[in-house]
Amino acid sequence: SIVGDAGVSNAVSGIIFRYRLYDTIFDVVVFTIAVLGVGFLLADEQPTHSVDQFNDRPSIVLARLGATIAAIISIELAIRGHLSPGGGFAAGVAGGTAIGLIAITSSSEMMESIYKKWRISTWEKSLVIVFIIFAALTLSGLAIPQGQLGTLFSGGIIPILNILVAAKVALGSWAVILLFIRYRGLL
Repeated sequence: SIVGDAGVSNAVSGIIFRYRLYDTIFDVVVFTIAVLGVGFLLADEQPTHSVDQFNDRPSIVLARLGATIAAIISIELAIRGHLSPGGGFAAGVAGGTAIGLIAITSSSEMMESIYKKWRISTWEKSLVIVFIIFAALTLSGLAIPQGQLGTLFSGGIIPILNILVAAKVALGSWAVILLFIRYRGLL
């Protein structure tokens, strides 16, 4: 009945984004508060002058290969999370893992400059607001067509919520990674 009601083949996604949407909203908010909390707790510390990172070529190649694989998995889980096991949080963790692997093989200044150039902090906070708006619209009864069960364009709003959660968790992870590098010199 869950699969039929939610219009997705992954019953877990149906439960998370249809029957327990209030819980999922608070999961996203709690993760956002955790990211802000890390910044708050580390704000009184002095930035470190040395950053520990990989510097041997084989480790760098393997870490970047792992980052590429994690990024591909993240995208796949975000897009198809309503069809198979996975979903927004798993996709976000995979995306955060990809960012972390790049961070331990790249200069912290480069990671920080990309973060600032693309205004990642603003994007992350905007994603939370967009997610809450879409969730509120869903909870108020507004729905988009569910599509044909088992296809990529099924599940109505659920795939969109999956993608929003995935992007929010990955970008929030990036913020935490940069804070730990800046203030602790490591991940």
